Amino acid sequence: MTYVIAQPCVDVKDKACIEECPVDCIYEGQRSLYIHPDECVDCGACEPVCPVEAIFYEDDTPEEWKDYYKANVEFFDELGSPGGAGQLGLIERDHPLVAGQPVRAA
Repeated sequence: MTYVIAQPCVDVKDKACIEECPVDCIYEGQRSLYIHPDECVDCGACEPVCPVEAIFYEDDTPEEWKDYYKANVEFFDELGSPGGAGQLGLIERDHPLVAGQPVRAA
C-alpha cells in the first residue's frame, strides 16, 4: 500500500507535502506532484499538510479519483526508482491522466 496524490493537486502543487516527507519520495511533474509507490514508507506525514486535500491512503482514495493510483505508479515507469526526488527537481512531463485535465487558473 502507498499514498496517492489525486486531482486536487493538478495545477496547484503546494509542495508542503515535499517538505514533510522524510524519505523524499514525492516528485514534481509539470502540473502535479507524484508519490513513488516503491519509495513511500506509508508514514502519512504528507497527508495532513496538504492544503487542498489531494493526498489519500491508497484504499481511501475517493472513487472518482481511483485512477490517480495508476497515474502515480505509471509516472515512474520510465524514470524507475531514482532514490529521492530532491536530486531530480522538476520533471518536465506528466502522466497522460494529469496532462489531459483542463488547466486551472491560478
